[in-house]
Amino acid sequence: MLSAQFYILFSLLDGEKHGYAIMKAVEQDTHKRLKLGPATLYTNLKKMLSQKLIEETEQEKPGEERRRYYRLTDSGRTMVQDELKHLEETVRLGQQRQRGMGL
Repeated sequence: MLSAQFYILFSLLDGEKHGYAIMKAVEQDTHKRLKLGPATLYTNLKKMLSQKLIEETEQEKPGEERRRYYRLTDSGRTMVQDELKHLEETVRLGQQRQRGMGL
């Protein structure tokens, strides 16, 4: 199974999000197989901030309190793209093996 960190980075590929939006995106992307609680999410975000995989921004929208938004850094984007490439290669290998077994 892929890590929560991968899915958080994956959720940010299409743009910056605040914490709750990240949790909902991960849930949707995994078809509800992975539901991040706040502790798991923010522990991972803190770790990824220190690794410089993501960066924090603040946005203030009328009628809302300030929210922290997160976006990928170049390093974070490279990491998630590399992992996606690895997954594609693994799927191809799995398909070859299944064909070899007559499945």
